[in-house]
Amino acid sequence: MANKLRVLLVDDHALVRRGFRRMLEDEPTFQVAGEASDGLEAVELALELRPDVIVMDCALPQMNGIEASRRILAKLPETAILMLSMHSEDTLVKQAMEAGARGYILKNAMDLDLVSAIKKVAEGQTVLDPQIARGGALKGERDTGLTPRELEILQHIVAGKSNKEIATELSLSVNTVSVHRANIMDALGIHKTAELVVYAIRNGLVNLP
Repeated sequence: MANKLRVLLVDDHALVRRGFRRMLEDEPTFQVAGEASDGLEAVELALELRPDVIVMDCALPQMNGIEASRRILAKLPETAILMLSMHSEDTLVKQAMEAGARGYILKNAMDLDLVSAIKKVAEGQTVLDPQIARGGALKGERDTGLTPRELEILQHIVAGKSNKEIATELSLSVNTVSVHRANIMDALGIHKTAELVVYAIRNGLVNLP
């Protein structure tokens, strides 16, 4: 890819920034354009560097990440902002999304996939941490939209069972299982079983033994 995604990292902890930088520098499609340690610096650097994506800590000195996002997006509306926070309170999530952030993920999440989240917001998608999505924090945001039966079938898919095996176990026709599988993939916007398994595990949609 000729044009790399230029990312600005904003966090008041140098160690956190260093960790994120390492994560992103392993990704050939990314370029870390700069780093800021507070909200005011984030606004100045964003206007100077004009990054594609800003990874923004919510709690910052001088000016919090939500206000910094608001000011940046007033001047650079095309910039994608991914908010990182230790807090999952509905009010904070709503404020961040209303300020224009395209994503809100928890810094302490065990399965924090920063690379994937940055790519998604850069493409214009909304990214919400699964813990937040389950709580329905974002106005109008639904959970996965899967029915209890679909979640049950998803559990079997993750366990590596074929449609025929799932049908036998749940006393359904193979055709019915196929339809459910297609509906699950459609609802999640996923087209391959391997991706479906990874997504289900990463987002806590299934119980692991």
